[in-house]
Amino acid sequence: MIFDIIHNANLMPVELLMAICIIITVIVSYLLGSLNFGVIWSKVLFKDDVRSHGSGNAGSTNMLRNYGKKAAIMTLVGDMLKTAISCLLGYFLGPEYYCMYIAGLVSIIGHMFPIFFNFKGGKGIACLAMMVLVTDWRVFLFLLFTFVVIVAGTKYVSLGSVICAMLYPIILNRMNKTVPFGWLIALIVGLLIVYMHRENIKRLLAGKENKISFKKKVKTENNNEN
Repeated sequence: MIFDIIHNANLMPVELLMAICIIITVIVSYLLGSLNFGVIWSKVLFKDDVRSHGSGNAGSTNMLRNYGKKAAIMTLVGDMLKTAISCLLGYFLGPEYYCMYIAGLVSIIGHMFPIFFNFKGGKGIACLAMMVLVTDWRVFLFLLFTFVVIVAGTKYVSLGSVICAMLYPIILNRMNKTVPFGWLIALIVGLLIVYMHRENIKRLLAGKENKISFKKKVKTENNNEN
């Protein structure tokens, strides 16, 4: 959008313009991603830090297990919204959809390793969901259906998250050929998600992973967050 306007006006070389757009996208997306709402809401609403409970993760599932549904929903909405803003910024700054995928990736990295909270954040599932929705709603619906079926059948949020993360680059490559390197970004995101769930995977293999529950459990120490 903005890239096309400036490029058509011949105000600067295309290489320089693209570099500037990408740099702005990366910086802003990372800072937005670093606004980890699990940490923010737990501090504002409960004068606490969700990372000191359960799995130590700052995601919506750990918020649910420690502070209840309202806190979990607020965290989910905040984390998804920041990713949506990042992707839309990429769309308006960059050429076509290229910067959208870059913005989504960097926002997820910011969420996982937030500069504002000592680089200890969440595992990126809510951010991934919004990135997929904004960039390709068809892929989103497929992965959402897969996630719901897995979680409904097993009660393991982490299992649904990991499987969907692994499927993302495959499904995107099959359903969307308009962004040549989109699948590569999706692959990087998928690998990051799997890496952040490495402890969950170990517990799943050992049969020790906690199942999802919508009952409020305040400040428990043995919950395992997605």
